Amino acid sequence: MKKLIAATVVAMSLVGCASVPKGDPQQDAAAKTFKVAPDKAGVYVYRNETMGAAISMDVAMDGSVIGTTGAHTYLYKEVAPGKHTIVSQGEDKLDIDAAPGTLTFVWQEVKLGMMAAGSKLHLVDAAEGKKGVAESSLAATK
Repeated sequence: MKKLIAATVVAMSLVGCASVPKGDPQQDAAAKTFKVAPDKAGVYVYRNETMGAAISMDVAMDGSVIGTTGAHTYLYKEVAPGKHTIVSQGEDKLDIDAAPGTLTFVWQEVKLGMMAAGSKLHLVDAAEGKKGVAESSLAATK
């Protein structure tokens, strides 16, 4: 059993990282100022871990895909204030209520399963969210 686990770890390390389309460097810098217009709300969905690096994950908001995350990437979307639903990888769902002029931070945790990878969305506070976003780079956001 230990040999099987060791072989799996070695094989996964050889796979490499999932490549997702990156956002514009200027947009990345602007998003990392953590400012939003008073009549809008900003939502960050980030993955600041290496776990599941070979896996890209789609993220949807209110029924439309807003982008795909990979290891150490984030998505940023400016939205109208109010209730929104974020869905990760078509399975995990998180409802948020975005107030005007505020930022919402969502950590997308990768969950490795026997047959496929999944994810879990976590609402985090601003300090933790800003740290996670700072450790990541902007992925292309629709």
